[in-house]
Amino acid sequence: MPQKKHKPEEIVAKLRQVDVLVSRGQSVAEAVRSIGVTQFTYYRWRKEFGGLKTDQVRRLKELEKENERLRKAVSDLTLEKLILAEAARGNF
Repeated sequence: MPQKKHKPEEIVAKLRQVDVLVSRGQSVAEAVRSIGVTQFTYYRWRKEFGGLKTDQVRRLKELEKENERLRKAVSDLTLEKLILAEAARGNF
């Protein structure tokens, strides 16, 4: 069965939906089942996105992408620096 990729905005909406259902008296297991995910997924989402608003989640994902891009750039530049230092010593 292929996994469905949920967007961060959808995740926040589903977490809020579970909160509403639980406040109406449903158990967490029933509420999670009604949104169509497993309890493990729900708790993982709650750990990552709990308490965030939609615009905050969007900004978080943008920052994570930017951070990944910058880490890659730093690692590439570090590798180039090491190669140039080795060539400058004459060990080629």
